[in-house]
Amino acid sequence: MLTLEPALARGGSRRREGAGKLAIALAGGGPLGAFYEIGALHALGEAIIGRTLTDFDVYVGVSSGALVAAGLANGFDTTTLGSTFIHDEATVIPFAPATLMRPALAEYLRRIRLVPEVLSGIIRLYSRDPLRGAWPGAADALGTLLPGALFDNGRLERYLHATFSTEGRTDDFRKLARRLYVVATNLNTGESVSFGTPRHDRVPISRAVVASAALPGLYPPVSIEGREYVDGVLVHTMHASLAHEEGCRLVICINPLVPFDAARAARASGGERIDLASRGLPAVLGQTFRALIHSRMQAGMAGYRARFPLADTLLLEPDRHDEKFFLANVFRYTGRRQLTAHAYQRTRADLLAQAGRLAPILRRHGLELDMTRLRDRERTFSTSAKERLRDVRHVVRRLGGALEHLEHVLAGISGE
Repeated sequence: MLTLEPALARGGSRRREGAGKLAIALAGGGPLGAFYEIGALHALGEAIIGRTLTDFDVYVGVSSGALVAAGLANGFDTTTLGSTFIHDEATVIPFAPATLMRPALAEYLRRIRLVPEVLSGIIRLYSRDPLRGAWPGAADALGTLLPGALFDNGRLERYLHATFSTEGRTDDFRKLARRLYVVATNLNTGESVSFGTPRHDRVPISRAVVASAALPGLYPPVSIEGREYVDGVLVHTMHASLAHEEGCRLVICINPLVPFDAARAARASGGERIDLASRGLPAVLGQTFRALIHSRMQAGMAGYRARFPLADTLLLEPDRHDEKFFLANVFRYTGRRQLTAHAYQRTRADLLAQAGRLAPILRRHGLELDMTRLRDRERTFSTSAKERLRDVRHVVRRLGGALEHLEHVLAGISGE
């Protein structure tokens, strides 16, 4: 679903063509959200003429969106991101899915070491007042034995550090050619912190990304300069205001977290309504989390329009009745490919459906829509990605041939 929020006119005057900086703001949503964003961005990137998505001025990322935003800011286009995280065809450093699901063994061992102390405390509590019982206090004490996280995020940080440290990339906010903001939440204060700002730009990008994506319960908090940080989405969903405050006049926002409308999905498909309650606790908690996040995001978007009236804002989200998105199994490679391809096609359809309203907005920023590509029904995420890789290889071959020719010419000159 594409929502357009054109800038509010002031005095009937119009801004000059191509004025203002461009930004991309990406919300969180776990692995599923990242795969959706890669597919949507890929469709958007090939449909826009005039600026590549790796050549925008400002990038803002929260949670899993931070990983995608950091990749774009570092020059990794959606073809590279898709090859690495979707198709297991990394052109830089191979990525193993097990990186995201490595058990937090250190956390488990730390809790196990607490068992003797906790049990002895329960025994002392019971011995002081055996008649009244000690179960309330015992239950509280036993809660401290539960691991604070299921998976370890240390390996992901090492992978990102190695990737961002390759030639032509950087793991240092201060050395980026573009502005990047990665938002995390201070666990002990509940405040959001924007890494990449002058006060918080010395931390490595890889560590900031892992902190922003440390969803409580799944991944442990990340310690940065003596403070513990967790998922940035806990305070705000998008944090697009960071881009607006940088003076960006076109901000493209992507939010993968929208609540599922089971009734509408049943009407659209003609099938039976999906009962989320029957799918157990994960479905119930997931729907609750999406509803809370989405309502907060809508309030934030409304505030942007009032606070930044000169900015054009585009918001891309999944359709609320999209069963393929909500029922996808992102822990299987086939599920990831299907989800990314589906996000790609749905975004293309949204762009084409609103091309008449979207084109004038883009034109104000020196951009155009490639209507030929949007109308091409044969295009898919895989074929277009292969097309772009083929173009890159062609350029590399031509460059290699030119360098070889230059070498022969120089050799001839030196031999005269």
